[in-house]
Amino acid sequence: MKRKMPAKKSNVPVTILTGFLGSGKTTLLNHILQDETHGMKFAVIENEFGEVGVDEKVLSENIDEEIVEVMNGCICCTVRGDLVEALKKLYKRVEQFDGVIIETTGLADPAPVCQTFFIDDMIEDMYRLDSVITVVDAKHITERLAEVKPEGVENEAVEQVAFADKILLNKVDLSNDAELTKIEGELKKINPTASIQRTEQSKVNPSDILNIQAFELKRVLDFDPEFLDEDQEHQHDSTVSSVAVKVEADVNMEMLEQWIRRVITGDGANLYRYKGVIAVKGMPVKFVFQGVGMLFHGGFQEGAAWKKGEKRESRFVFIGKDLDHKFYREGFLACRADQPLRFPVGTKVCANVGQWEEGVVIKQWDEGNAYRIELDNGEKTNVWAPIDTDHYVRKFSETQV
Repeated sequence: MKRKMPAKKSNVPVTILTGFLGSGKTTLLNHILQDETHGMKFAVIENEFGEVGVDEKVLSENIDEEIVEVMNGCICCTVRGDLVEALKKLYKRVEQFDGVIIETTGLADPAPVCQTFFIDDMIEDMYRLDSVITVVDAKHITERLAEVKPEGVENEAVEQVAFADKILLNKVDLSNDAELTKIEGELKKINPTASIQRTEQSKVNPSDILNIQAFELKRVLDFDPEFLDEDQEHQHDSTVSSVAVKVEADVNMEMLEQWIRRVITGDGANLYRYKGVIAVKGMPVKFVFQGVGMLFHGGFQEGAAWKKGEKRESRFVFIGKDLDHKFYREGFLACRADQPLRFPVGTKVCANVGQWEEGVVIKQWDEGNAYRIELDNGEKTNVWAPIDTDHYVRKFSETQV
C-alpha cells in the first residue's frame, strides 16, 4: 500500500503597492481593507520615509483582523534587512492568510524589494511575489517622469513604472481624455507590457490587483539583467528629505491652518507629499490632512474619534526638495494649544467682530476655538475667538469700546 505524500504547502502570495509620493497608495490600501466583499484576509507591511509614521494612524482605524507591521526608513535600502526579518517572523501567523500586501514609501525603487523574494532561500520557500502594482498620479506623473536627477541618482518614478505588472492611472478626474491618452503613451514607452487601469480616488475591485499571478521574473531580467545582483547600488536624491514632528499636545486649529497656508504658498512647488493626523483642541475627532504640491485636502475624519484612554498625539510629515527643517518644526510647534488661556469662563471681554464689542466668555476651547463669547448686544449673539491674542479678544475696558 502506497503511503500518501503530504501536500506541499503553498507559498503566501505577496502584492507590492508602489508609486510616487501622493499617488494614492494608502487610499487604495484603505479601500481594500474596508471592502467586505472579497472575503480575503491579509497581513499589511507599511513603509514610510522618515522617523515619524502617519499612515499607520490612519490605517489602524480601519483594520480588525489584519496584522500591520510598520517600518520607517527606505524599504529599498536602509530597512531592507528589516523586511526580510519581518517576513520570516510573520510567516507562522500568515501562512493561512490569502496574502501579504507591502506598501512601499513613495521614494522606494521597487527592484530591491522584489529582489528580496528571489535571493533569500527561506523567503522564497515561504512566499511568492504575485504582482507589483504601481499607482501613478495623472496630475503629476508626467512632471515626475521628466525630472532630471543628479548623476548616478535614479528617478524613482521611472523605476516604479518600469517594474509594474499593472499600473493604476489614478486621479483621472483631474485631467481630460486627451491628456490621459498622452500619459498612457508615455507610460507604455517605459513599460509596454503592463496593463493600465484608470481610477478615481484609487477605487478598484480588489480582485483586479490581488492574487493575479502577474509577476514574471523573465520580463524583469529582460530589461534589468542585473536584477538578481545583490551588490547593485541604489542612491537617493540628496536634496530630497523628510521633516516630521510628533508631539503629545493638542493644536489650535486657526494657527494650524495659517501655518499650512504659509508652508504651501512658500514651498508648494518643492513638496512631493505631506500628511498629518492632528489632535485639535476642543474637538473629539481627529483632523487628517494630506496633499501634493499646492493641492491640499484636510478635514475631521468621519469615524475617527479619539478613543477613551488614547494618547492625543499630533504628528505630520512633509517630504520634498530643499526643505528648511527648523522652519517646519518650529512653525508646527508654535501651533500647540497647551498654554493656559488668559480669560476664564465668565470674564467680561471685548471681541473683535469687525469692530470691538462687549461680551462674556461662556466657554473655552469650543469646536477648536479658544473662546466662545456671548455678546452684550441684546440678542446675545455667540461668536468665536479662534486664537487667544489681542487681535481677536482683549481685556474689557470701557475706554476701548
